[in-house]
Amino acid sequence: MKAYVYVSLKKSVLDPQGKTIQGALKKMGYKGLEEVRQGKYFELTLDGGLSREEARTEVERIAREVLTNPVIEEFHCSLAD
Repeated sequence: MKAYVYVSLKKSVLDPQGKTIQGALKKMGYKGLEEVRQGKYFELTLDGGLSREEARTEVERIAREVLTNPVIEEFHCSLAD
């Protein structure tokens, strides 16, 4: 089973890297962008020793305790067989 964790800055937190990327894309001629926010992506391979619900609980705990800074970041995750 694979777990996918997406971490991004909370909407209330300024994203200077996202602004820089947005400015670069605009200078390169890309159109139609209102906002760019950057984040982190993690792909975890699970060993199969947990049920789907146990795996979700464990991945959420890893994301909350290790992969994110809860003061400024939020996450969402998904599981795939």
